[in-house]
Amino acid sequence: MTEKTLAAPFRFSGVALHTGAQVEVEVAPAAAGAGIVFVRDGIEIPAVAENVVETSRATVIGSRGATVSTVEHLLSALFGMRVDNARIAISGPEVPVVDGSAQWFVGQIERVGVRELGVERAAVTLDAPIVERDGDRLIVALPADRFSVRCIVDFPHPVGSEYLALTIDEATYAREVAGARTFGYLHEVEALRARGLAQGGSLENAVVFGPDGPLQTLRWSNEVVRHKMLDLLGDLALVGAWPQCEIVAVKSGHALHARMSSRLRERLLSKPLSEVSPS
Repeated sequence: MTEKTLAAPFRFSGVALHTGAQVEVEVAPAAAGAGIVFVRDGIEIPAVAENVVETSRATVIGSRGATVSTVEHLLSALFGMRVDNARIAISGPEVPVVDGSAQWFVGQIERVGVRELGVERAAVTLDAPIVERDGDRLIVALPADRFSVRCIVDFPHPVGSEYLALTIDEATYAREVAGARTFGYLHEVEALRARGLAQGGSLENAVVFGPDGPLQTLRWSNEVVRHKMLDLLGDLALVGAWPQCEIVAVKSGHALHARMSSRLRERLLSKPLSEVSPS
């Protein structure tokens, strides 16, 4: 595999899920080796694990006093569609939520197209498992010859337990993951808003579960675990290379994802360039 970027830029604007801000974004091509870089107020914020500054309800990255929140859905789309390099100019503090999934971003990537950059794409390989645990929450990276993900979630009624296992490529991501929307419980809304979160949330951009079930029609019966996989892939984009391994995530969230991304990135950066496997 060679590194890829977008063939042309795309732009969008909209409301941010947590801050409620109206934000404009341009996602533009970038050169080989540039990686994914957000630009806010003239400050570049590379989308890498060491720049994660917060993981409560969303992944926030920052550098030199500038931050960008809720980067995981856009990063998930770029990662799932194998766009390695992009420059993302953003006018506000948070990526707009659009419909709560990565579906629209995938549509734009397919519309503008991608182009290969003629440079071998780096991949992180493992010779032993990596484990991160927090109580009954767990994420494990296992040696494997291709990238696959297994996710298990276990939430209170009416969601319950869900399981999904996929080998990730562009077609599978677009078909099975990208359309899954962010979600929450009706009773959580006021608590989140009291903390300054979910200010832009609505039934148009999030699945809300009441006592008897979802208030909207689900896109899949297991849309919750699909969205958890979407988030996980967005957080794994922070490795800055293709994780050629098997990921098993049990009840994990952004904090554990960030810890795993850091571990995988440490392995990437600790190996001489000649030992970094091309994907």
